[in-house]
Amino acid sequence: MATSSYAVQYVPSSQQSTPGTPHLEPLEVLNHVKFVRVQWVDLINNIRFRVLPIEYFKKVLKTSRPGISVAKVALGLVYLHAADGFSPIGEYLYVVDLSSLKICGYAPGHASVMGWFQEKVPKPFRPLDFFTVDLCPRTILKKVLEDAKKTSGVEFLVGFETEFILLWKADASGVLPVDMHGWSNSQALYTGHQGSIVLEEIVQALTEAGVEVQMYHSEAAPGQYELITGPLPPLEAADALIHTRETIYNIANKYKMRATLAPRLFADSCGSAAHTHMSVHSSDPKLREPSTTPNLTKAEAGFLAGVLRHLPALTLLTLPTDASYARMVDGAWSGGTYVSWGTDNREAPVRLTNEVDPGSRNFELKTVDGTANPYLVLAGVLGTGHIGIQDEYELKAKNCNGILPAALMTEEQRKEFGVDSRLPLNLEQARVVFQQDEVVSSLFGSEFVEKFVSVNKVLSEELEKDAPPAVKQQRLVDMY
Repeated sequence: MATSSYAVQYVPSSQQSTPGTPHLEPLEVLNHVKFVRVQWVDLINNIRFRVLPIEYFKKVLKTSRPGISVAKVALGLVYLHAADGFSPIGEYLYVVDLSSLKICGYAPGHASVMGWFQEKVPKPFRPLDFFTVDLCPRTILKKVLEDAKKTSGVEFLVGFETEFILLWKADASGVLPVDMHGWSNSQALYTGHQGSIVLEEIVQALTEAGVEVQMYHSEAAPGQYELITGPLPPLEAADALIHTRETIYNIANKYKMRATLAPRLFADSCGSAAHTHMSVHSSDPKLREPSTTPNLTKAEAGFLAGVLRHLPALTLLTLPTDASYARMVDGAWSGGTYVSWGTDNREAPVRLTNEVDPGSRNFELKTVDGTANPYLVLAGVLGTGHIGIQDEYELKAKNCNGILPAALMTEEQRKEFGVDSRLPLNLEQARVVFQQDEVVSSLFGSEFVEKFVSVNKVLSEELEKDAPPAVKQQRLVDMY
């Protein structure tokens, strides 16, 4: 008898380590390295780090709060410009999270570790979290996950698709991709081809770090490739994505190439995304019951309803640069601009995949690109999804699994499918909607909303200030 279960099965409890890949305990990792990169991701999604020789790092680990001092302005710095609300005065303690320690296969003798921004001096009147920094992206995500598990018994798994382009050059004269190839075409990965050499070494380095790579292939744009990593609990997944990006950047550089996550470099071809796959798991039997929407549990339906309701506001987090909106257009298989969902519908922002296989069913959010901070994206999407579960949001939007995507439907057809809103079409609109959504503001806190918008404006000004198009493109590639 045929079965509807056809994909590899993952559940949250199985993801502490990835079967078939090496996994070393932190102390074992430290025995293999000479340097540790204490690493963080700021509000503009720049990966930053300080390098500590292993002898000094081991001394740091013996202190009561193992970490390094980082200027508070570090979270709100764009080039050398501090956004409003940030000052050169004051320091955070960046406390390392040893559970995130990974060997850097791209840099022999190095390991990387993430951490938590904390106040050096305890905050008064906050006895439960008196060191907490409300702007720390990893802390924000951690709180969202803890709340979902505590209040609803809900956990998530997250996997990422990383699309990137390999370039021979990117300067004021333009960009030069490593080659011209088609989607999944064999000539993009011929034996001895530079792209093939780079991709194989990237996979080997990630495997050495314990990051599961499910597959890689060429994408449709010139010099474009995609690498897919396996699902993990959200915080681990975001850490693994950052490690994946650093691996891609560094190994490309080793071969005199430039790897970029820029959303769209070629107007006549597709863009690069960071498609985000999310599955919902509940320990509450009631939430595992079928919903009124076919092939979705009550937890999944509530989650989807929450995400769709607040997706316009979350767009500032998922698409935070002006360049992001050149990719997110209707008709480019990038999710389109209408708030909708559908089974294997690549013109909907949320695609339902493996619909009839409960063990591998998941939601793919297509409106995310490589300029977005993954911790903030997951905090926003999983947070609003959990609110949809907790507050029992009704899933009014229907499955757009027919022939026509929402953009090509008539107004009457969109009304029939419950498609009644669009995503912001530019960065300025996204900022306005982000600030107007009270649920999202409550989720992140007013201080975060104000300061993130401030940083985002400075980033846009720096990337888009007057210059020829090729120079603006070079800035984007240099940043991402």
